[in-house]
Amino acid sequence: MNFSKPPLTVKQQVDQLKQRGLIINDEKDAMHALKNISYYRLAGYWWPLQSDKSLHVFKNNSKFDNVIKIYNFDSELRTLIFDIIEHIEISLRTKLIYHLCHEFNPWWFEDASIFSSNPEYIDMISTIDRDLKLHKSKEVFLQEHYKKYNSDTRRPPCWKTLEIVSMGTLSKIYGNLKNSVKSKDLIAHEYGTVNFTYLQTWLQSITQIRNICAHHGRLWNRNLPGRPKLLPNPPDKWISVIPPSKKHHELYIHLCCMKYLMNRINPGNNFTYRLHSLLAKYPNIDIHALGMNNKWYKENLWNNKIDTEITRLSLFFEKAVFLLKNKFR
Repeated sequence: MNFSKPPLTVKQQVDQLKQRGLIINDEKDAMHALKNISYYRLAGYWWPLQSDKSLHVFKNNSKFDNVIKIYNFDSELRTLIFDIIEHIEISLRTKLIYHLCHEFNPWWFEDASIFSSNPEYIDMISTIDRDLKLHKSKEVFLQEHYKKYNSDTRRPPCWKTLEIVSMGTLSKIYGNLKNSVKSKDLIAHEYGTVNFTYLQTWLQSITQIRNICAHHGRLWNRNLPGRPKLLPNPPDKWISVIPPSKKHHELYIHLCCMKYLMNRINPGNNFTYRLHSLLAKYPNIDIHALGMNNKWYKENLWNNKIDTEITRLSLFFEKAVFLLKNKFR
């Protein structure tokens, strides 16, 4: 069967949503939203609101305004997570550079003998060469290197070369290192993940989430591709209520892995406060769609001292505002 649906005008899109049972109180606002956010992109946010997904009929009391709120929440959630992953990426890059250049030499990444898969190694070198070519004219430190060391046929040392590669490349480099490479377990140990077996699965899933964020994909109510392997007895604070493995495609367990790493990278991080504040800003959000429970922020993992105090004060002021609003109604 060939696709034969014609394109709809924005007005027709609004009319179609209303015919299917979605409550639209302000058609002008809805049309403005659909002129700037495509119908198909928003469909991922109103999909759970449909009672019949074949006929696209909406459940009773489903509102376009709530769809936009969920969309805005997801956008801010991506921004928050992308920032957290930035810290993890920079830390991973630093550790790979430091430990491996001391274990081997500044050009360890050119040594195929320390990597498990030769095809993956070849792909990695190809990616690195592409990135070097792309950034050579943009980064002053690369321009100066090639100018000063023009007779050196090697790539710039790892502390220059790895500075311009992506999180995905860093994750693949780590995962492809031979298990006999001492730095592989040393890095995992510094993150509190005991050994590489666990850390490499965490990095893979975090990289996938990073790519979703970078391409403005939906995180809310989404089945994520990665499945991080969880430590049976983590040396650091962890969660007591662990979601069953069938729910590891949801975001929460991945957030827990990020928080665990952040507690090592920056023990004074405010991840808990930022996440709690975002959820408080959007009370209509069903946190169960993220795989979370109502007491997530009370878990030891999320209770580092500074963050806990900030969160406690945040809860206090939220309750005060709520009481004042009700008093003067």
